Amino acid sequence: MSQFAYTRHDRRLGEFALRTLDVAADAPLLHRWVAHPKAAFWLMQDADVDAVAVEYQRIAEHPHHEAYLGLWRGEPAFLAERYDPAHVELVGLHDARPGDVGMHFLCAPTDTPVAGFTRAVITTVMAWLFADPASERVVVEPDVRNTAVHALNAAVGFEVIGPITKPEKTALLSICTRQRFLAATEPGTEPATDAAVAAGTEAKEHHLDHS
Repeated sequence: MSQFAYTRHDRRLGEFALRTLDVAADAPLLHRWVAHPKAAFWLMQDADVDAVAVEYQRIAEHPHHEAYLGLWRGEPAFLAERYDPAHVELVGLHDARPGDVGMHFLCAPTDTPVAGFTRAVITTVMAWLFADPASERVVVEPDVRNTAVHALNAAVGFEVIGPITKPEKTALLSICTRQRFLAATEPGTEPATDAAVAAGTEAKEHHLDHS
């Protein structure tokens, strides 16, 4: 049974929440999101519903990887994943420290973008990760070509470490400490990247793992 893991009230856009995935029930919805042309950096364009279900069941069973459905005003609107970068995605590719947590997120495609929405989503995801007192740094590895998400990451406090080579892409390793996130998201700070991300730019690049 799905359970709510976190809720946050955005002063402009209202309530955001995260709940655990119900893989069987949520797979058709996720398939529509990840196979959409706007989700090209998610690297699941050719996956069918069954493949999406298999991938997210694998994540559900993984000891170091979790996926959550994001809701906006009670309706599904984004996907979020957290992982331990010492065991998933970045093994041997970054200087892992205790308190590091990896993050992916994807906004649902829409023909009616809402100004500031993607900024509110990443802020919600980051606040959720840092709500765990054990979390000290959030680590991300977006495709180097995804310039829109680089700007968005910078707006919430990420610092670029540099490019790294992964099997599926060249990634831009970036890290955000709790202190940098809080400084970047103090009340009164206006989003700097709405124009770049309003169309629902995704912020996770993912490949199917058939192992």
